[in-house]
Amino acid sequence: MPLSAVCIALCAVLGLSSATPAQRATPAPADLIVTNARIYTVDDGHPFVSALAVRDGKVAFIGSVREASLLRGPNTRVIDATGRTVIPGMVDAHAHLFGLGEFLRSIDLTDTRSFDEIVSRVGARVKEATAGRWVIGRGWDQNKWGNTRFPTHEALSAVSPNNPVVLERIDGHALLANGSAMRAAGVTAGTKDPAGGRIEREASGAPTGVFVDNAMEIIDRVIPPMSHDEMTSTALAAVKESNSWGLTGLHDPGEPRAVLDVFEELAKAGTFTLRVYAMISDDSAAIEHYFQRGPQNALYDSHLWIRAIKLYADGALGSRGAALLDPYTDDPKNSGLLKSTPEHLRDVSTRALQHGFQVATHAIGDRGNRIALDAYEAALKAVPTVDHRFRIEHVQVLDHADIPRFAQLGVIPSMQAVHQTSDMYWAANRLGYARTFGAYAWRSLLNTGVIIPNGSDFPVERVNPLFSFHAAVSRQDDDNWPPGGWFPEQKMTREEALKAMTIWPAYAAFQEQTMGSLTVGKLADFVILDRDIMTIPDSEILGTNVLATYIGGRVVFERGH
Repeated sequence: MPLSAVCIALCAVLGLSSATPAQRATPAPADLIVTNARIYTVDDGHPFVSALAVRDGKVAFIGSVREASLLRGPNTRVIDATGRTVIPGMVDAHAHLFGLGEFLRSIDLTDTRSFDEIVSRVGARVKEATAGRWVIGRGWDQNKWGNTRFPTHEALSAVSPNNPVVLERIDGHALLANGSAMRAAGVTAGTKDPAGGRIEREASGAPTGVFVDNAMEIIDRVIPPMSHDEMTSTALAAVKESNSWGLTGLHDPGEPRAVLDVFEELAKAGTFTLRVYAMISDDSAAIEHYFQRGPQNALYDSHLWIRAIKLYADGALGSRGAALLDPYTDDPKNSGLLKSTPEHLRDVSTRALQHGFQVATHAIGDRGNRIALDAYEAALKAVPTVDHRFRIEHVQVLDHADIPRFAQLGVIPSMQAVHQTSDMYWAANRLGYARTFGAYAWRSLLNTGVIIPNGSDFPVERVNPLFSFHAAVSRQDDDNWPPGGWFPEQKMTREEALKAMTIWPAYAAFQEQTMGSLTVGKLADFVILDRDIMTIPDSEILGTNVLATYIGGRVVFERGH
């Protein structure tokens, strides 16, 4: 038999074709290709590339423009990025989505610089409202006024005699109610402070209108609830706003079951253009419901997770509700508030481990953080668990002895860098100079081996995640003050700051195998920026614009559209 015939016969036996290896390996065309880009993948195997391809909502290729072009088919959409920067979709590791929607419906007080300005703004809104209609606002901060004392309600009540008014403080841990709102809630001088809350009072005992932490519920419970349609439109408005700032996902710490039901309805309908890791609020009935249902992961094409519980140890520093080991320097009779008992934190944490749920506890003061760490340690002793990824949210003030405990216990410090630049003007007045060394201590924590997922806590802070990125690398405010940064030894590197809003939030939500980096096989969530935030000077970061936001390879926001 001729040699050629033998070869043909052998190929037939082995099932081989005469095609070249390149021809045999040609994959299906991509749905989308991005070329000529500066792509920071956050994938250590291919950290910086010039092109990516998407197929079926996932990353199909990262590498060179030449290679990516081989995946172009007749229906492939090609985006020439013309040298623009591409990063993985930004994820806010601590943001209140429904709270943002409510904020967009209310009076924005974040830019006010005096109580008189607030009264004037409310008075204008009241003139447009029908008698009896509740008027809601948010964002006041007495630390921005010449007089930094809490306000009293008299001037507010004078411009709103026929409408209940509730104005939430910027941190969400105090509110100011007018006389009409207090009457609706039945508040008098005889109303007692609830556990974990405080009603500010005149010398006579009469309430001033300010309700701190758990005392806020006295007013909140009489505010008329939204209709289902209002809740739906509120959630969708918040999603749209988030997408416009380059957010493809967020961790929502503590929503009631009614809100989680709305999120689930929207995700099921395909209109929820965010990947939301939603945490159950500290409500016994809701927690029991989800314990019975079990952890919910990647629902509705990876748009909703419900597998974590949000607890509260203490209040906030700005309203002097953060629990401190020693009294406030500027309020020596006050050491803050515990919103929950240590026993409650320990009990819920223990039961969460038994049911396969994560716990994330709000703790701001050094006493609040220690109590949360102690509760976790006790729970983990009762239910030893590998890879529990318990979290503490905020971690703003730590005693030096507690810094290494996060790594030792496997607890993730979920922090919001932008809080440091908001609080630095007055934090030393609250804490005294010595305690500020343990405040917003990112580098001290990173050096122990932990990760720090970054967030904004919006609507406490602005939605734009680049404010937290800028704060993380510069420790400076919008005006690049102070020179060199506030306690600059605590800065993050650019690489850490990028991870802190991509792969580190993914890890903190058990999602690192499916998102958080532009890696082949992961969800194709990415953002196109008009500046290279990894190389430009710190002072130029906040001038960066989001040109487009993609989730699963589908555009959900384009500037100018």
